Amino acid sequence: MTRTMLAGKIHRATVTEVNVDYEGSITIDPSLMEATGILQYEMVQVLDVTNGARLETYAVEGDRGSGEVCVNGAAGRLISEGDLVIILHFVQVGDDEAQNVEPKIVLVDAKNHISSTPNLR
Repeated sequence: MTRTMLAGKIHRATVTEVNVDYEGSITIDPSLMEATGILQYEMVQVLDVTNGARLETYAVEGDRGSGEVCVNGAAGRLISEGDLVIILHFVQVGDDEAQNVEPKIVLVDAKNHISSTPNLR
């Protein structure tokens, strides 16, 4: 059996920009992507804490150290600049591995800079 497990999470990031004319995706500061293990073009789920919207898209790298979290394309109709979001990515593993998955959690401050990286376990 294969299970889908949380691999990483950026918790309560502030959306810094929305660009509906872009082809799609979410642009994220690479330092946040690296801290959570999100790869360029990897599928992510975006949960809008402000309005309850949920969507799937793919991540692209923005400018390092910028704190950028830009929602692009059609997703910009669901999420607004200034909204708080949770960005999740997952890994599929077998039952034996699932017991040992430890997600990389990143908490950010109001400017989307890493404030802490607690472990869920």
